[in-house]
Amino acid sequence: MKRTTKRTAGPPPTSTSGADRRAAFGALIGQVARRWRALVDLRLKEFGLTEATWRPLLHLSKFPAPPRQTDLAESLSIEGPSLVRLLDTLERDGYILRCADSDRRTKTIRLTPRGETLQRKIAAVVADTRSQVLVGVADRRLAAAIEVLEEVQRAIQALGASSGGAPARRPRRKG
Repeated sequence: MKRTTKRTAGPPPTSTSGADRRAAFGALIGQVARRWRALVDLRLKEFGLTEATWRPLLHLSKFPAPPRQTDLAESLSIEGPSLVRLLDTLERDGYILRCADSDRRTKTIRLTPRGETLQRKIAAVVADTRSQVLVGVADRRLAAAIEVLEEVQRAIQALGASSGGAPARRPRRKG
């Protein structure tokens, strides 16, 4: 008789090997990030937003001054042409304005009053979700996790710099 086991999504079992822990860490980072964004995405559905549309609005609030399109694309970790399509939609819906910069070849992105209102709602949902997700995590453990992730980020940046630029991105799929 053939025996089947039920597989569940989630992190691999805790192991004692350092290599296994490192593999689990990498997998868990991606899984947590995807699930966290999916949870926020679900909570923002009531505003008629998708991750593709709410993330740029949220990221715009992180800049001290209206960013250039290239800076926003970098902040979102997406390619420029993909951002242009998103900005077309956000501008058409009245959430942003693209304004000529001092260099006429570049554009800065500004939230409209309607965009600012929506951005505040998005920020509130994101903050509420973050609070609920992290409610059981002690501050000292969160500080340690942040420290580890910052080390990982610095290593990734150093590897990207040593290879002559940013880490390679996956090729875009056609069709």
